Amino acid sequence: MSLIVVGLTGSIAMGKSETARLFARLGYPVFDADEAVHRLYARGGRAVKAVAEVFPAAVVEGAIDRTRLAAETVGKPAALARLEAIVHPLVRKKEKAFLKEARAGGRRLAVLDIPLLYETGRQAEVDKVVVVSAPEPQQQARALQRAGMTAAKLAAIMARQVPDAEKRRRADFIIDTSRGLEDAFEQVRDVVDRLLGAASKEQAGHA
Repeated sequence: MSLIVVGLTGSIAMGKSETARLFARLGYPVFDADEAVHRLYARGGRAVKAVAEVFPAAVVEGAIDRTRLAAETVGKPAALARLEAIVHPLVRKKEKAFLKEARAGGRRLAVLDIPLLYETGRQAEVDKVVVVSAPEPQQQARALQRAGMTAAKLAAIMARQVPDAEKRRRADFIIDTSRGLEDAFEQVRDVVDRLLGAASKEQAGHA
């Protein structure tokens, strides 16, 4: 059976990272794009030198400080585009290596956790898209509990993101995180069962 590549996405504070961990809890490999960026920004990371040349104020003790970097890029489309031109190719390289390893290991399903999947046009590169969602008041409350988050900063972030309603409309599957982790876990389990069941039927049809 060929590898099923799932694109996992969702707007800020919808519970996407927790949902990614639920896929991992079931034993499926997950590529975390945001974690890959953290490693690239850390001291000795492959993005540090290039980012420092464009945003020198964002460098602290040989690493990229994400709070300072956000101050340089949030609400500034041209600056953000320059940053993405540096970082995205490096993340994609790591992602390709992850998928190659999953295929070599005979995995049936792998998850790409991509926060801006629709915003960057990546949906055509995955087999199925899973959108993580919750009601807007819950999303706002979760987001504003984060360190350093303000209403203005949240509004700027959300302005960059495809609206939740549009993501839900375009999704193959939706995970609703409003009812807690265990409920979300059962939803994830159902999605996996449906994906693998459909793939098995398709394989049997070609046999």
